[in-house]
Amino acid sequence: MSRILRRLIPSPAMIVAIVALVMSLGGSAYALVITGKSIRNNTVTGKDIRTHSLRGQDIRADSVGGGAIRESALGPVPVAGLATSSAGLELWAVVNGNGVLVRGRGFAAGDPAARTGEGIYHVIFNRDVRNCGYVATVGSPTVDAVPPGGQVHVASHPTNVNAVRVRTTNDAGAALNRSFHIAVIC
Repeated sequence: MSRILRRLIPSPAMIVAIVALVMSLGGSAYALVITGKSIRNNTVTGKDIRTHSLRGQDIRADSVGGGAIRESALGPVPVAGLATSSAGLELWAVVNGNGVLVRGRGFAAGDPAARTGEGIYHVIFNRDVRNCGYVATVGSPTVDAVPPGGQVHVASHPTNVNAVRVRTTNDAGAALNRSFHIAVIC
């Protein structure tokens, strides 16, 4: 080979250097993909999670509660909001001394109230009320009348799960027909 041609052919060291330069400029890519399976349980901490990056749909239902929730940051609870809304209570009734429903909400179709004896009534609502709370008072069936004196007692009906048994008495405790108001809170 001539001397000029030898000068144009790179040396083995130059070839290795050019290959290394091309590799470093082009590089090889390696992607790291992290999935839930690749993370060991209980290894991710609060410091590892970007602030405001988790949403409700990212957390399993009913998995966060108790001391983990700052109650002051919560809005009104939907059921509690009902009690303060314009709709008011879901289940209530005003019944006159004859056992006739004057007005109410959430009661059964047909005859939702009846007097079954002296001072003994039952009010039937449109759902099971056995595990609810009952609040009742002797009261006038109209808005302008003065309520009569007396007492009222309420309990679950012994045979109808949708009914509440109400007993009205005079101030001495003797059974007496009285109009009353009742609210059922579930």
